[in-house]
Amino acid sequence: MVLIDSMMSVIVLLSSFSIRIGSLYFPKDEVFWMIFGAPLLAIPIFFSFGLYRSVTRFIGAKSLWSIAQSVTLYSMAWGVLAYMAALPMTSEGIPRSVILINWMFILIAVGGSRIFASWLFDEEKFFTKKNKSNVIIYGAGSEARQLSVALQQSSEYRHIAYVDEKLSKNRTYINNTPVFLKEDIEKLINKNDISEILIAMPSVSRKKRNEIIEELSRFSVRVRSLPSVLALAEGKVKIDDLLEIDVRDLLGRVPVKPNKKLLEVKINNKVVLVTGAGGSIGSELCRQIIYLNPKKIVLLDISEAALYLIEQELLKIDNLNVEVISLIGSISSQNQMTRILKFYNVETIYHAAAYKHVPLVEHNKAEGILNNSFGTLSLAKSAITADVETFVLISTDKAVKPTNVMGASKRIAELVLQAFAEQSHKTCFTMVRFGNVLESSGSVIPLFKKQIRAGGPITVTDPEIVRYFMTIPEAVELVIQAGAMGNGGDVFVLDMGKPVKILDLAIKMIQLSGLQVFDHDTLEGDIDIKFTGLRPGEKLYEELLVGDDVTFTDNKMIMRAREKMTSWGKLEPILDELKRASINYDLKKIQQLLLKIVPEYNSKSSL
Repeated sequence: MVLIDSMMSVIVLLSSFSIRIGSLYFPKDEVFWMIFGAPLLAIPIFFSFGLYRSVTRFIGAKSLWSIAQSVTLYSMAWGVLAYMAALPMTSEGIPRSVILINWMFILIAVGGSRIFASWLFDEEKFFTKKNKSNVIIYGAGSEARQLSVALQQSSEYRHIAYVDEKLSKNRTYINNTPVFLKEDIEKLINKNDISEILIAMPSVSRKKRNEIIEELSRFSVRVRSLPSVLALAEGKVKIDDLLEIDVRDLLGRVPVKPNKKLLEVKINNKVVLVTGAGGSIGSELCRQIIYLNPKKIVLLDISEAALYLIEQELLKIDNLNVEVISLIGSISSQNQMTRILKFYNVETIYHAAAYKHVPLVEHNKAEGILNNSFGTLSLAKSAITADVETFVLISTDKAVKPTNVMGASKRIAELVLQAFAEQSHKTCFTMVRFGNVLESSGSVIPLFKKQIRAGGPITVTDPEIVRYFMTIPEAVELVIQAGAMGNGGDVFVLDMGKPVKILDLAIKMIQLSGLQVFDHDTLEGDIDIKFTGLRPGEKLYEELLVGDDVTFTDNKMIMRAREKMTSWGKLEPILDELKRASINYDLKKIQQLLLKIVPEYNSKSSL
């Protein structure tokens, strides 16, 4: 580049003189040295403006501005030196027009050579053009323009058009790329073989994003979104940063900002124990608790592998001033739990350990009851013995009018804590009940993603089945806040929003992956949906309330339910029988006792 610029500075000066004179010019004497010595002036100036530090193939507006500044300074400096030297080219010295011509030509030469090199070095246009995917950018703001620039350097994508909702931008051009209205999307897709639509509107509200996604879901193209404005500001925008459409956008939930004071009440400067710490809910509890300044956090899980993963994740947090204690153990071991609670002076327990997979528990009824019901009972007794201040049970909507053993076992756990809450002791027992959480182990969302990647089919149990969904971080935030509001025996129910039809969710996920649902009549489409029938203990609709007596709390996403309780005096003898039946694996006896303890239990599975 230095060699080329040196040659061009000489050639341009010779050309400038020749154009001014009107004939071919070759200098003599002092003029010779002023022309052929020009690189000694030009190159240091170009170096000082960083022209040789720029990567030529990625030249942009800032680089071109630096070229203009450096060339202008060089041209002015050369003109001043020429006048000072009083070069005897004519009786009046060097013509002023030579300086102007030199400036224009050297600007074109230096800038043009770099633009040409940028085009020449962009090998993608020669070797991968045919393999690029045609894409549309939804949005025509600053984020969209930055994404378009990134796409130009990509070997995977070809930006065909912008789509925007503003009429004023219709049929305009941004960086030589046309802008269309959203009504033109279908025409653009068909005409240009569009494979993806990239949403570049990270600042819009979730409600607006949901509307956009709803509109795009009818097209058989893949839909992805740009990261947040914060990611743009931090320079993290790359093609690989384009995110798959968040399933939260499909559900239409708008998270509510948490009450920070409630988050800290039971955690700040306290020793906190999380059971089931390696699970989906337990691990998220640990992630959020550790930022609320507990004195210590004790992680308890029966799975060594799961415990190790969450422990390592927490220990990698920068500037961590919280002691992390990882313990392998079972909540069913009352002696072990009492020793742990006393030894570490635990003040708050978040009890997330449970068997949660409905079909598995249905086939392992006794184990499900021993762990979910009697494990909670043992832990609660240990908490009372160790004078633990707060005990928060993570419950489930399946505990309401249960049709499966998992739900019935969690309902028994609730009844146990409600009964203990009536007694006089230091521990405050609270229960938080909610539905399905996105991306948890066993959730339909990761299952559907896996099935789509495998080419299908997607399996749905029933075309009418619906479920409540909430994100894991949001659910955990609400659990922590609800636990802070408990007075003893409270059952808090989280507002799960509107129930979602699983079939509709499956169809949208297929469409937003750029595929079509297989049509058995026309035999067209990519991913088939198969209905497998309800699994043992599964019901079409989930409920969150046993009764209708519910009041709202300070947080509109948390409700307090008033439900019937059974005194410990009545509950204990039946539980003793149920425990013996579960240890002996007496399924008929288990069934009878479940109906006795949870009258609304309606089992649909065989023994």
